Amino acid sequence: QVHLMESGGGLVQAGGSLRLSCKLSGRTYSLWTMGWFRQAPDKERELVAAITWTTGSTNLADSVKGRFTISRDGVKNTVDLQMNNLKPGDPAVYYCAASFYNTWYDPKTYDYWGQGTAVTVSS
Repeated sequence: QVHLMESGGGLVQAGGSLRLSCKLSGRTYSLWTMGWFRQAPDKERELVAAITWTTGSTNLADSVKGRFTISRDGVKNTVDLQMNNLKPGDPAVYYCAASFYNTWYDPKTYDYWGQGTAVTVSS
């Protein structure tokens, strides 16, 4: 069992920055991939960024490349999403997810999910 707890969402002006953090607990030693997904109203859940827990390899959605960065800290058991230059297309509920598999995009391949944290961008 893996427990995930997100924090750091909120309201920010367009062009501003937010840092989301996901705290992991439980059976973290078996994890392969950690991901940040987002879901806006009436839209499907989509991958924003993912990172391999052991090697640190990353994968980012084209829409956030150059603006978002994902990182992990194996000592603190956290996965962070640094979001810069936030745009009107970024508001959503952001979810942290964990997978025991070498996976990236498909949310169905992730085994555990946090409760989500809302990000709102004002123009």
